[in-house]
Amino acid sequence: MGTPETAVPTLKRCLDDGHEVVAVWTQPDRPAGRGNKLSVPPVKEFALAHGLTVHQPAKIKTEETRALFASHDADAAVVVAYGRILPASFLSAPRRGCINVHFSLLPKYRGAAPVNWAIVRGDTQTGVTTMRIDEGLDTGALYLQRATPLGDTETAPQVLARLAVLGAELLGETLMRLDELEPRPQREAEATHAPILRREDGLIDWDAGATEIDRRVRGFQPWPNAHTQFRGQRLVIQQAAPRHAPEESAEASSHDTVAGEIINAHGDSLEVACGDRTRLRLSEVQLEGKRRMSARDFINGMRVRAGERLGGEETGEGGKGKGER
Repeated sequence: MGTPETAVPTLKRCLDDGHEVVAVWTQPDRPAGRGNKLSVPPVKEFALAHGLTVHQPAKIKTEETRALFASHDADAAVVVAYGRILPASFLSAPRRGCINVHFSLLPKYRGAAPVNWAIVRGDTQTGVTTMRIDEGLDTGALYLQRATPLGDTETAPQVLARLAVLGAELLGETLMRLDELEPRPQREAEATHAPILRREDGLIDWDAGATEIDRRVRGFQPWPNAHTQFRGQRLVIQQAAPRHAPEESAEASSHDTVAGEIINAHGDSLEVACGDRTRLRLSEVQLEGKRRMSARDFINGMRVRAGERLGGEETGEGGKGKGER
């Protein structure tokens, strides 16, 4: 049971390990892109290419769907970012229960967006967990865990790609050792949460330090993206890096700057003043309705000048992100 690209390595691992995959459950095809063409979930695409049976129920809390799920007579259900919380009737249907691959070191970061929040909150490591799903939100007993460092420049999609492979390996080991593993309860006192992402989470507060803003740039990809306002338009910061010691620069000390002020816009250098006397160097941006572009192309195309300011009120309606459950 899975939907996005991050679930594909685990399905592949199940096949590679010789398990009989009696069915694959994934989200329905949905409109996507400017043309609103139906988009096929990556898990479905992989499953059909390997001759597997695919089910895409629009609703799972129905008697018909429950009966279909139970009819597989499976030993276990493997769940990776399926996108739905399973009802109790599903959890008890497979003989060995439902096993989830979760992209954090539980009980840390229960919820929809564990990788995003781990980066945004400045963690130095993350990992994957296999657990037996219960009726709570990522509260089930743990089978195995594996940690991995978080790189200083890694984005959420990059980390997720790594964890997808690591999670597939851990799931393979979990199924191989299922008879000997004793699931252990989570420590509730250590639990933290990774709530579903909202559009407004990406809005940059330039009064924050450059390091904090950089973490949001990397952590809120591919959605909602770290964004600000420039000349009344939404500007997404796609790539940036903090600079920590502007006070050592004669240029920086020559005048007082305010948070969000562009203090350098020349050549490849586009730097913005942030809180705590730090500055953020923007290397790739995307203006509303435009393609992604380098700082140089943005400076030249928009004739950006030092002294202009980023920020202001958010425009447009908010929205909800998609979880990785």
